[in-house]
Amino acid sequence: MTPDEIAAVRGELEAFAAEVFEPFARNDQRRWGQVYLRGLLTDGKRKSVEPMAARLGEDGNRQALAHFITTSPWDPAHIRARLAWKMEAAIRPAALIFDDTGFLKDGNASACVSRQYTGTAGKVTNCQVGVSLHLASDHASAAVNWRLFLPQIWDPAAPKADPDRVARRESCGIPDDVGHVEKWQLALDMADEVRSWGIEVPLAIADAGYGDAAAFRLGLNARGMHYVVGISTTLSAQPGDAELVTAPYSGKGRPPVPKYPDPPRSVKELVIAAGRKAARPVRWRGGSRPGTGGRRRMYSRFVALRIRPAGREIRQATDGPELPECRLLAEWPTGESEPVQFWLSDLPADTPLTTLVRLAKLRWRIEHDYREMKQALGLAHFEGRTWGGWHHHVTLVSVAHAFCTLQRLDRTPKDAAPA
Repeated sequence: MTPDEIAAVRGELEAFAAEVFEPFARNDQRRWGQVYLRGLLTDGKRKSVEPMAARLGEDGNRQALAHFITTSPWDPAHIRARLAWKMEAAIRPAALIFDDTGFLKDGNASACVSRQYTGTAGKVTNCQVGVSLHLASDHASAAVNWRLFLPQIWDPAAPKADPDRVARRESCGIPDDVGHVEKWQLALDMADEVRSWGIEVPLAIADAGYGDAAAFRLGLNARGMHYVVGISTTLSAQPGDAELVTAPYSGKGRPPVPKYPDPPRSVKELVIAAGRKAARPVRWRGGSRPGTGGRRRMYSRFVALRIRPAGREIRQATDGPELPECRLLAEWPTGESEPVQFWLSDLPADTPLTTLVRLAKLRWRIEHDYREMKQALGLAHFEGRTWGGWHHHVTLVSVAHAFCTLQRLDRTPKDAAPA
């Protein structure tokens, strides 16, 4: 936003910040929180402390801003809770969406940096990885919770611990009780925290990095949540109509137990066996390109099958020999020789195909959130090295993004199609 645009919404911004920053214990924290927020919203190539201070004029106290974001003792969870309450009312979320994004780094001094895969770069590279939780509906979304992923080399209790990284934990301010936790578990922990704030959203959406983990899906079930999650082509399953067979008892040894007669197959094999004839056309939302009578609708062809996901964890969590049914969704566009994307869902069997597709595709909102937060609001511009500073910065970027989202919602005609 330009300085003139900031000035035009200054009153709204201050009222919004006063509400979200109410948990701050001191007036100086409220003041510098508002200043940092304006720094993130004001146009500029870099959104780290020094260039923001230079753009903020008489409020540009670099030392005060650096202290506020790096060492001031405020709990970001309190700010995130206030933000979540505000955005729940505005967004009316249909789902919680979990995802992660990379923060590319040149050196190894920042908390939790290691060589690891990130979709941001599309390869293994030197970076931090942040896991986020978003409230999402068809028309809007907002990141309201974050975790910084701690690789095993930073965990003194892990077999792969790196003595140099472990030695830097203290200078990075990493709490003693923080160890390596898988990303899918961080996602469940964030879901628990959001529920502790009184926000109940009964549907979870995530990509295959989470959906492939049976423990993640079982964890959602244990919390009474349904899911629509991406999965890899190799995830194994029995067909939905597979029936158990019990071999005849010979009278010796243990009686045979019911088993499926055939080994499980990959979800890709199951969809290909169903064939192109099983694919149905679905239009699920308006796109960004204009079309006849408005925006062109997003369109593709999809196969939906009842299946029974297999695997040791599923069997151990299931009472009896029969595997529970789920719904497999696969996108098989016209002209493609095979399906290109797969999802798994435990939504009720009578959920319409269009609804299932719309929810599976809702994850586009998180890509939109990341793009806005990185390109316009400096999500990846934090130059501090501390655990606390990282969590403070991403929290304030989420607040800035939420303000922009509310501004758009306020200015969108009530009868406009969801964007």
